[in-house]
Amino acid sequence: MFANLRLTRNPLMRLAAAASALWLAACDPMTTPGGAAGPGINTSAPVPVALLLPAGSGNSGEEMLAKSLRQAAELAISDLDGVKIDLRIYNTGANAQTAAAMASKAVDEGAKIILGPVFAEAANAAGLAVANRGVNVLSFSNNTDIAGGNVFVLGPTFPNTANRLASFAAKQGKRRILVVSEQTTAGEIGARAITGAIQRSGATLAGTAAYPFSQQGVVDAVPGIAARVKAGDVDALFLTADTAGALPLLTQLLPEQGVNPAATQFIGLTRWDIPPATLALPGVQGGWIAMPDPNLNRQFQSRYQAAFGEAPHPIAGLAYDGIAAIGALVKAGKADALSRGALTQNAGFVGVNGIFRLRPDGTNERGLAVATIRNGTVAIIDPAPRSFGGAGF
Repeated sequence: MFANLRLTRNPLMRLAAAASALWLAACDPMTTPGGAAGPGINTSAPVPVALLLPAGSGNSGEEMLAKSLRQAAELAISDLDGVKIDLRIYNTGANAQTAAAMASKAVDEGAKIILGPVFAEAANAAGLAVANRGVNVLSFSNNTDIAGGNVFVLGPTFPNTANRLASFAAKQGKRRILVVSEQTTAGEIGARAITGAIQRSGATLAGTAAYPFSQQGVVDAVPGIAARVKAGDVDALFLTADTAGALPLLTQLLPEQGVNPAATQFIGLTRWDIPPATLALPGVQGGWIAMPDPNLNRQFQSRYQAAFGEAPHPIAGLAYDGIAAIGALVKAGKADALSRGALTQNAGFVGVNGIFRLRPDGTNERGLAVATIRNGTVAIIDPAPRSFGGAGF
């Protein structure tokens, strides 16, 4: 975070930054061996599901997140029609060794599938611990480095967002795209995701520009980026920066250096509407971002508020999605409902943020809307698809 930027002193900005750090939670991944066929289940009896939560450490933020995830899972269970879930709670804190131990304990006690943990390192460890037990792990991480084998990530991923936006940009004639990223782990991962998405979309990679993750680093890099744009062969800038870091400064300085956002489209890999204060920045007006179906998300927020008297954590919906997917599969009445093949069925599932499906490589694909920012408000310019293979993909 740039401590000297005016906007980052906003307490809402600090909260958003903490949430972002929480669920990106990078680690040195290990590959889980093979893939889990999945244990047989009795679909006429309650299905034991283990929920691994980041509670027990005493950290207030982690305790709040754990509570919100548990409540979202309980809300999802109450919505299931004709399916009974025996939800079993295991607290792991943020510790990978504890997560591995709790995953093993859960399977020893009969769990047929594991939902969670949040942090990538903990999810990776949990997956390894039960990889030879035939049990799949639906983690709340969005770190695709840990995906594979018996570990799936439910969190929204950089490749999925980049694919949606690059494809939309190409269709709108914004085909020469310059990737602008910070020199951090997240920036490098994001830049790779964007580059791959550009190649798949049929657009052209106009180049890359990386800057040191500091206020002075951005200031020093902007003239070179602007010169590259003004050379005349760049239609769009695809930025990895987020609202808690370089985004406010980049979107201020680039126009001051002669980059016209009306001619050169600004595209964001991250959500520019969180926190809402960011929407007032002049430099983000007209920018494109991807986001879940806002109507479905508002419905979940409202139902959660009514049920529990408080707003859900920003990633609480992932617990709802996990239970929704499990419930949909169990309802089919098949003993192999929680197998790898069933989890990765092509039609996918419907969650609180719209459609999603789990891919054989452990990643996920989510149906996203494309939005722009107009006069400080978010406007959907290409709706999220309602089924896979439809509009937007």
